[in-house]
Formats: sequence, C-alpha cells, structure tokens
Amino acid sequence: MATSSSSRAAGKLLARYPGEVHSLAKKAAALIRRLLPGIAEGVDPAAGLLAYSYGPGYKGLICTLILSQTGVKLGLVRGSELDDPHGLLEGRGKVHRFIQLKTPADLRRPGVRELIAATCAAWKKRSTSA
Repeated sequence: MATSSSSRAAGKLLARYPGEVHSLAKKAAALIRRLLPGIAEGVDPAAGLLAYSYGPGYKGLICTLILSQTGVKLGLVRGSELDDPHGLLEGRGKVHRFIQLKTPADLRRPGVRELIAATCAAWKKRSTSA
C-alpha cells in the first residue's frame, strides 16, 4: 500500500468513481483527518480503498474508506469490539465493522464521530499495553 497524505495517488483512485462518491469520500477523509490529527493516509488502488493509520502495516491501522460505485464504507478496525448505541455498525465479520455512507449527511449522524474516536482510543490502548 502506498502511503501519502492527500496524494496524487488518492486523487487518481477517487477519479475512478462517480462524482457523488468522490465528493463523499473526500468529505469522509477530511472528517477523519480532523478527528485524528497526524493520521497518515495510504492508498490501495487494487482494493479501492484509502487507509488511515498511525504506524506502518496493519498494526497501526485505525480505519479505512472502502469505495464503491454507489457509496463509501467507513471501515473501523476491530469495530466488533466497540459499543454502538446508535446501531450504525454493519458487517458480519468476526473482527471488523463498517458504517455505510450514502450521502454527506451520513457523516453527521449521531455516533459516527464517537465511533471513529473510540476506534482510535482502542488502538492507543492496545499499542501501549503491547
């Protein structure tokens, strides 16, 4: 996965998707960067995703933006371990969960910011206890 912050690679990836998806992903990325200062952005063109981490490899990964032709999924690392009082988390995986984003208004739903912050807090706790 190539890493960069708001890079040309991210722009090239976003350009492959419809304008609404492109715009939604940019807004979601901006929210992630506001909530998680200093986060690094990585691009995986083959998987169609942007990854946000505080360290190399999977160990530092906090969340992802998974792009499709119809929307964006905000993937939360170890989301299955998070409290989700607003019922936003989807997915059947044993470990990860995602929040489906269809419009920019979805980024303002109650609980979205809290889940991003909780994912980061859980990562910090794991990385300091390891």
